[in-house]
Amino acid sequence: MQAFNSWRKLNIHRGKIAFLVIFLIIAGANISHAQRQVGINNPNYDDKFLSYGFLIGIHTSAYQIKHSNQFIDRSLDSLYSISPKWSAGFSLGFIVNMHLADFLDVRVLPTVAFYEHSLDYQRLDAPPVLETVETTVVELPVLLKYKSERRGNTRMYLVGGVKPGYEAAGKNDVEFVGDDNLSVKEFNLSMDVGFGIDIYYPLFKFSPEIRFSRGITNILGSAENQYSAGIDRINTNTITLYLLFQ
Repeated sequence: MQAFNSWRKLNIHRGKIAFLVIFLIIAGANISHAQRQVGINNPNYDDKFLSYGFLIGIHTSAYQIKHSNQFIDRSLDSLYSISPKWSAGFSLGFIVNMHLADFLDVRVLPTVAFYEHSLDYQRLDAPPVLETVETTVVELPVLLKYKSERRGNTRMYLVGGVKPGYEAAGKNDVEFVGDDNLSVKEFNLSMDVGFGIDIYYPLFKFSPEIRFSRGITNILGSAENQYSAGIDRINTNTITLYLLFQ
């Protein structure tokens, strides 16, 4: 049953991702067609060595866990299930874009992101417990941006790179919070990949972007308690829709 529920949730999120992808493709095609009737906006915008802007992000995120040997061996009394839950959040940040070549840029994006991660603990002899970790994280993504040929006032692109993040504040903002909370480390490192559309207007450039982030460091804290006993490793998974203005 647990495997079925996990598969069903995965299919739901795949549906959301597919919808966003189709939306961006259709939006880009419609904008490109409409702008063929007007002049070229900011024709030399991408020739600037440095350009700046800001971003707004809306994300959904969840932990990915690896169960401990204690959980696998069924030596944790009545605990039989630990299930991550997807939760929404948002982020705000700045854009520093450096032009490297005709189709290649590098971007540094100092960002403050607000996360909520939850784990659902199921026991045979007790009601379910939802343990939630709320964090405010300062992130510094460094991404390469590979751009297509500009067509009218639109241009498609791919991005990829690394995203270090350090917890600035949160409900569980220290590694050893005690027996009443799941403890997580303050530092996380993620790999990011994504795609988007640059849309050129007379006074600015607007870029909707979808980015997938996968944590590569184990952020499980060192405190040992009822919430960490069944877990050997925690990684983060995040899907974000960014709106970038330059």
